[in-house]
Amino acid sequence: MLRFVVRRLLLLIPILFGVSVLLFFWVRALPGSPAESLLGERATPALVAAYKERFGLNEPIWRQYVTYMETTVADRDLGISVATHRQVTDEIRQRFPATVELALAAMLFSVSLGIPLGFIAAKRYGGPIDHGSLFLSLIGISVPIFVLAILLKYIFAVRLGWLPSVGRIDLLIFDAKHPTNFYVLDAILTRDWSTLWDVLKHLILPAVALGSIPLAIIARITRSAVLDVQNEDYVRTARAKGMSPGIVDRRHVLRNALLPVTTVIGLQTGLLLSGAILTETVFAYPGMGSWLRDAIFNRDYPVLQGGILFLALVFVLVNLVVDVAYAVINPRIRYSG
Repeated sequence: MLRFVVRRLLLLIPILFGVSVLLFFWVRALPGSPAESLLGERATPALVAAYKERFGLNEPIWRQYVTYMETTVADRDLGISVATHRQVTDEIRQRFPATVELALAAMLFSVSLGIPLGFIAAKRYGGPIDHGSLFLSLIGISVPIFVLAILLKYIFAVRLGWLPSVGRIDLLIFDAKHPTNFYVLDAILTRDWSTLWDVLKHLILPAVALGSIPLAIIARITRSAVLDVQNEDYVRTARAKGMSPGIVDRRHVLRNALLPVTTVIGLQTGLLLSGAILTETVFAYPGMGSWLRDAIFNRDYPVLQGGILFLALVFVLVNLVVDVAYAVINPRIRYSG
């Protein structure tokens, strides 16, 4: 197991190098430039030339890449945002906790409903519950996130007024302390229960909208996995030995069916941590997705390069955790070599 983890970590080096090369040349293939995007109508040739001189955009592209790698590897510095003039690493520290909280809330919603729904549908195969779960999961996959997000805002925020529709916390809460930028954790650590309730209310609608597609996928994969596992020989043998249905389902059916479900959960978690651009845009949620969206509009090269490179690292690490979790779920799996 240890050799497997070390080998996967060493593979990060060529992966991140390849991502950095693709990113560097991709962002510079976008039409326009940071200077023209930020200056707008004031973009005179002299001002554009001054901006390019300031940020080194007038140098040959290979020299720009060498300089970028030197600062990134040697100084562990992802650069300075062209739009905000702040360190990219500082903005990641501020934005990424928001995305983590939103992604975890969405996955908690998806897993807590998707696995039981898929399991019950498989146990009631061919019945109304099974057909209903297939119908709902098809709707969940088909409906665009931004459409669902707008409907949720209209129903629960505008019409009913139960939940807030934008932001991460109420603007009138001035005295809340955020030492870690994880608002839920900070409210628990400071025992600020009113702020905790407000933060949770701001999380509900975007988490439901973001978790709709993972919920549908997890439910369908769970249903398919349970249908396959419950017909295996070891399950029939356990039932023939007189084990109670609950023990058979828990120890033999569900535990083995969770392997493909774990893969899906890991992939979906990595995707959600990569930034939910549409969800964060509709709910004005200050996470990585809205940050990268603004960077694309502003042609903010350092933000795009540093932000996407960081998210690539997160995605690979999440998948590593999923691979290691296989051995925890099923002890028969061992990694060798």
